[in-house]
Amino acid sequence: MILSGLEIQKRLGSDIIIDPYNPEQLNPNSYNLRLHHELLVYDDPVLDMKSPNAATPLEIPPEGLLLESNRLYLGRTIEHTRTENLVPMLEGRSSIGRLGLFVHITAGFGDVGFNGFWTLEIFCVQPIRVYSGIEICQIFYHTLEGEYSRYKSGKYQNNKGIQPSLLYRDFEKKQKE
Repeated sequence: MILSGLEIQKRLGSDIIIDPYNPEQLNPNSYNLRLHHELLVYDDPVLDMKSPNAATPLEIPPEGLLLESNRLYLGRTIEHTRTENLVPMLEGRSSIGRLGLFVHITAGFGDVGFNGFWTLEIFCVQPIRVYSGIEICQIFYHTLEGEYSRYKSGKYQNNKGIQPSLLYRDFEKKQKE
């Protein structure tokens, strides 16, 4: 089951932490998260799953930043979240998608116990100007049934900023086994 907006508000401070929290961003069954002023782009046109990939930070100025089509940008939310006893999910907002800006179309499934900022995969089908602070995506929460274990991988836990892919660590781990 998905929590209603009123239930999200009721669980703030216990199962759900959203910092900063603004009641105006609460929806009937989700909460809008905002885009931070920093983005990250990979340097090489060809990425390697087995290696760390170099990336360059970009700053979104007050007048906005024009994103190129067919390029992946990594961003992050302004809001830091922590979730206990629920499964957090992230989706792009429909108003954003209708402009051809796809936000977090993969990997929107969070883990119980996740604590950090959400890294957003941002891709546009045509050039578009983006602005920091825009409500770019929404978080919603599913209840859990049965026994479960908390998120403990640590790969993205307690992050402080945009997290590029750390998939190469999975290959390193398998190599050690």
